[in-house]
Amino acid sequence: MKFRPCIDLHNGSVKQIVGSTLSAKAEESLQTNFTSKNPASWYAELYKSDQLTGGHVIRLGPGNDEAARDALSGWRNGFQLGGGITAENAEYWLNEGASDVIVTSYVFKNGQIHMDRLKKLFKTVGKENLVLDLSCRKREGNYWIVTDQWQKFTEVRVDDASLDFFSEYCHEFLIHAVDVEGKCNGIEEELVELLGNWNKTPITYAGGISTWEDIEAIRIKGRDRLDFTVGSALDIFGGTKLKYKDLAELSKTQVC
Repeated sequence: MKFRPCIDLHNGSVKQIVGSTLSAKAEESLQTNFTSKNPASWYAELYKSDQLTGGHVIRLGPGNDEAARDALSGWRNGFQLGGGITAENAEYWLNEGASDVIVTSYVFKNGQIHMDRLKKLFKTVGKENLVLDLSCRKREGNYWIVTDQWQKFTEVRVDDASLDFFSEYCHEFLIHAVDVEGKCNGIEEELVELLGNWNKTPITYAGGISTWEDIEAIRIKGRDRLDFTVGSALDIFGGTKLKYKDLAELSKTQVC
């Protein structure tokens, strides 16, 4: 279990956004917790100085290519890159310095799995460079993968069967608990427990982390098997509940 850093980009800036409000068709409803005055490269260089590997850069919508390149140039092969990835542009972003590409909506569309696209990506970049984003929301007692800026439910549940299936095509999963993302009100413990019980492919959990108690709950309920990322609660993103330097130090000592 380790802390993985993030750089979320929206309209060219580093931001922290409440995930459930993210929709290109309703910009006025977007709830932004933080907009940074620092460029993406500032965060990349910070994470590089602390050797926090396995982090991710996410392009939340259009207008973020320059900022993404800025982040990747700050630490080549130090970040996974997600947001708008397709079989046609995946190799471009790997050449620009991404260690891996993270994919969601290209594979899931209109509630269906597009196996032709998944297989094309798999063939193009290989399992070793592919991370699948299975970010999800809860409905009727189950967690369902959501796409299209986390607004649209697919017909695919996050469970042992789907994790087994998709792990044949990727070497990691990134999973946001969308309903609590950016709210700093605690984690989705049921989802953490579900993911921790699986234990076949590395998983990074995100969503709702705001205290050391949340991190300890991930360790216990996730059975020391999940990595985690922290957004709005972190002081470098305007938060007051967790300090970046403490998480960086914890990762260096490999206590978490």
